[in-house]
Amino acid sequence: MSQTLFYLIEQQANSEKAVTYLRQQTEAFQRNPQVATFYRVFTAMPRFVGKQSIDLPADMNFALKRVRSGFSVTGWTLDRLARVWWLLQLPADDKSFYVNTIGQLFKAGELNELVALYSALPVLAYPDAWLFQATEGIRNNIADVQSAIMINNPFPADYFDEASWNQMILKAFFTDKDVTQIIGLDERKNARLAQTLADYAAERRAAGRSLPANIERLT
Repeated sequence: MSQTLFYLIEQQANSEKAVTYLRQQTEAFQRNPQVATFYRVFTAMPRFVGKQSIDLPADMNFALKRVRSGFSVTGWTLDRLARVWWLLQLPADDKSFYVNTIGQLFKAGELNELVALYSALPVLAYPDAWLFQATEGIRNNIADVQSAIMINNPFPADYFDEASWNQMILKAFFTDKDVTQIIGLDERKNARLAQTLADYAAERRAAGRSLPANIERLT
């Protein structure tokens, strides 16, 4: 995945400066793997690689999905892509160190950093360690964070239990997300979710309100 993402970065228009910066920082981090350096590069990424929208050729989209089923970078910016790539440069042989280091980014991250972190969930090591962050991200009211978890992200479908999955689907309807872009939407249908959505739909009808798009697909 790291090689595929870096190749995609190289393919972007006018990416020479970004590629040079990333290679220099990687070499420096490998020579002297200090956590402070890891944090500094992650935070500074937009200043050195830019925030332009990425171009995603069909063959690269296919290649990414071959490496990680369901993984998509559609609609990403270059700094988001580079940040996810940078997260993959952190050695994962020590679970405690790995989880604590990235966990601190979740605690201190600003909006765009959080979006990158949640986007990276499908490719981070130790997926069980990120369930709390993912479910908390669903509960908050930051639309971009919610979208990073819900939309075109295979992590919830792969790792959420039924209760967490149902909460995410409900939140998606409550916040007018395009549920058709939720991976696993049909595969993870369940009776409890159908009943809850049926009750919700009945309440909206009784109040003379329209139903959210695609809600009947799950009931």
